[in-house]
Amino acid sequence: MAVEAPPARTSVEVAPVRGFRDLREFVSLPFRLHAGTPWVPPLKVERYQFLNRRLNPYFKHAEGEYFLARRDGRTVGRITAQIDHAFCEYHTCRWGMFGFLEFEDDQEVVEALLDAAAGWLKQRGRERMVGPMDFQMNDEAGVLVEGFELEPMIKQPWHPRYYQQRCEAAGLSKAMDLFHWKVHITDRDQRMMPILPELAERSRTKHGIRIRKMSRLHLRRDLDEFAKVYNAAWSKNWGFVPYGKEDLDGYAMDLQLVYDRDWFMVADNDRETVAVAISIPDINQVLKKMHGRLLPLGWWHYLNRRKVIDRCRIGFLGVLPEYQHTGVAAALYLEHFDMAAKTRVNFGEAGWILEVNHSMNRGLEAMGGRIVKRCRIYERLLEGTVDDGGRAL
Repeated sequence: MAVEAPPARTSVEVAPVRGFRDLREFVSLPFRLHAGTPWVPPLKVERYQFLNRRLNPYFKHAEGEYFLARRDGRTVGRITAQIDHAFCEYHTCRWGMFGFLEFEDDQEVVEALLDAAAGWLKQRGRERMVGPMDFQMNDEAGVLVEGFELEPMIKQPWHPRYYQQRCEAAGLSKAMDLFHWKVHITDRDQRMMPILPELAERSRTKHGIRIRKMSRLHLRRDLDEFAKVYNAAWSKNWGFVPYGKEDLDGYAMDLQLVYDRDWFMVADNDRETVAVAISIPDINQVLKKMHGRLLPLGWWHYLNRRKVIDRCRIGFLGVLPEYQHTGVAAALYLEHFDMAAKTRVNFGEAGWILEVNHSMNRGLEAMGGRIVKRCRIYERLLEGTVDDGGRAL
């Protein structure tokens, strides 16, 4: 008796997102792919707003395209390709980025997605494709390669193990690893190096530096000071892009939703702001109860978030270069321990931290931290790039 051959699979088709129906598929895909995993679903309404080119300040200095991969009419993957002109101007480069990478466990799908993003970037004269980043480094960045069993904190990616395997099989090369450090911020006398309190005291007595908290009312003004520190302290970091006015306007609106006076810190002397630390209570602990929806009960979970959240994401801690010898970083570390003693929050994750940022990694180790998650940024050189006139480069 003859055995019938299984039907041949149709090829993967990748096309740009056009219209709300496609956008809905784009937003919904990870909800299907990652159901029952440690992944925490974001609010869908926030994702629609974030992807809106008119509302997201990123697109004041960038352009991008969104793609869906389908097989037999069924959505099996997604990706974006984007060019951050502020990044390219600052670094004098012709890089393009990709992001929002999600796909079923199928090599043909991921290769088709990456080829679509690379093709769009090559048409616009890019010589290198770097990512994933949604849309830039300070949003969700990297493919998770370590820490799969842990829930992601706010603005951290989560991926199943096969993402790394499929990306590397598709020819992507490692560009940079990003570390996420777990830091217990209780029992400070047991967990940190004894020299930190000495350094913190020196910042106060010798250099006249005091720590204050940002206020909700003046948050936008304080973010101008944050940007001054950030643009100086991070300027030599791989992947750095300076914050502009439009970025800060949008960032201020985002932070209003997660603002907590205990964790938004500024260090001043009599003349200027010298350091900042913004740690965000991990709203993902609330979002996982909301299942991507505000209604019918999502709003109730959000309003009661202080009763739920016991961890924070230590997102930014920076010092002006001319004050890095003063011990102010140690003072900010200690303030985190003090806030943990006053609140429900008892541990946090610091990151991402570049693998080559040796001073910050040493500082987190001095606080008793350990690396619990690792994310990888990949790159691909784009051969056969054409310029705007269609000429090969």
